[in-house]
Amino acid sequence: QNYPNPFNPVTSIKYEIPQRSFVTLKIFNTLGVEVSTLVNENKQQGSYEVIWDAANLPSGVYFYRMTDDGRSIEKKMVLIK
Repeated sequence: QNYPNPFNPVTSIKYEIPQRSFVTLKIFNTLGVEVSTLVNENKQQGSYEVIWDAANLPSGVYFYRMTDDGRSIEKKMVLIK
């Protein structure tokens, strides 16, 4: 999960990759529209952290989706300004 949540306007998303994989980490609004791509590359096994700055977006609920070769994880975030 991201931290902090709710956040204003910056949050940190941590994730782990169990094996070398092509990883994507994308942010979507409640309508399912992609608003940001944070990761879109091959990653080695390990732990990672990405900072997302949502200063240019309105308050509301957002979702992040992290996918790698074997799984997809989606979590909810709340931006409060």
